[in-house]
Amino acid sequence: MYNPGSHMNTALAFLAHPDDAEILCGGTLIRLAEKGWKIHIATATAGDCGTMLENKYDISSIRTQEATKSAAMIGGIYHCLDERDGLVCYDKHTVQKAVDLFRRVAPSLVFTHALADYMMDHEMVAMVARAASFVYSAPNISAHPLKPGSGIPHLYYCDPVEGKDPYGKVVEPTTVVDIAKQLEKKLEMLAAHASQREWLREHHGIDEYIEATRRIAAERGKLINSKAAEAFVQHRGHAYPQNDLLKEMFA
Repeated sequence: MYNPGSHMNTALAFLAHPDDAEILCGGTLIRLAEKGWKIHIATATAGDCGTMLENKYDISSIRTQEATKSAAMIGGIYHCLDERDGLVCYDKHTVQKAVDLFRRVAPSLVFTHALADYMMDHEMVAMVARAASFVYSAPNISAHPLKPGSGIPHLYYCDPVEGKDPYGKVVEPTTVVDIAKQLEKKLEMLAAHASQREWLREHHGIDEYIEATRRIAAERGKLINSKAAEAFVQHRGHAYPQNDLLKEMFA
């Protein structure tokens, strides 16, 4: 249950690439920050393939700086596992790095990608996040000290991009969070990823990066008669919390 005075009110958005968090759960992260939650945003990669012009080292530097700036806009901290775009794998090495991150952060609430999404980096990160969330609090799994209160967190899968699975079927969420009041701040955070915004603006001729996110939020908002919303599917497997924490806080 949500406890406004608990030191365990720490949220971790663990996603594949810089800007994924802002697109998929940025409004909800803003709402959590407004309630006093500690916010961490982590990506598996530094976005080394997110360019047509820069080399992989320069674009990685640019994109991690953008991600750090965006997280700071809501008092959050950014982390990167330093995996490679398009090559994220569910393997011992990657899972261990994720477990160590979870150990340091000790999240009580985790957001990650849908288990079925349009690209494999997203699906791999979802599996890594699921694994790390379940086992990070086992004393022997990591050399990092175990923080008091660590345990299996609430885990939510964000919408796949456009709210559709890889076969084009619209995903039915378990939880929908109203972000109408947070939408403009969410878009400001997304705009901090200027390297992606500028490339897409030049390529498409319109500010598609921002407008697509606005459209998707409006479409999900229709589910709750709001101008904007973000949708999630809660993981309720054995040993995970069964109560819908987001619904309790933001109903």
